[in-house]
Amino acid sequence: MKRGELDEFYRSYLRRCNEHRFDELGEFVDGSVEVNGVPHDLQRYAGGLQSVVQEYPDFHWELQHLLIDGDWLSAHLIDTYTTSAGRTASLQELAMYCVADGRIVQVWGDLEHNRLAR
Repeated sequence: MKRGELDEFYRSYLRRCNEHRFDELGEFVDGSVEVNGVPHDLQRYAGGLQSVVQEYPDFHWELQHLLIDGDWLSAHLIDTYTTSAGRTASLQELAMYCVADGRIVQVWGDLEHNRLAR
């Protein structure tokens, strides 16, 4: 994919995530994807995202910066959500994606449940 296509690809992926339509991520994510070096199938990948919005139903990813280098995307995001105590919270997230044949095949990121709970 060319730079402009990767930019639109990622923004479309993020829109789908923000719509919480994780069962429709096959358009963007390979059926065999690595997450932080661990093999996942698409169902496990989508389940990880689904678990975030199950705990925080209004969870939203807002793209701040997107860097593209070849097949790699680096995203700086601000995540917003409401805690179980009813307080609005946000945190910074950094993620890197490798795209091959039009699908995400690797993801490296720092979004973990223990960071959300703080």
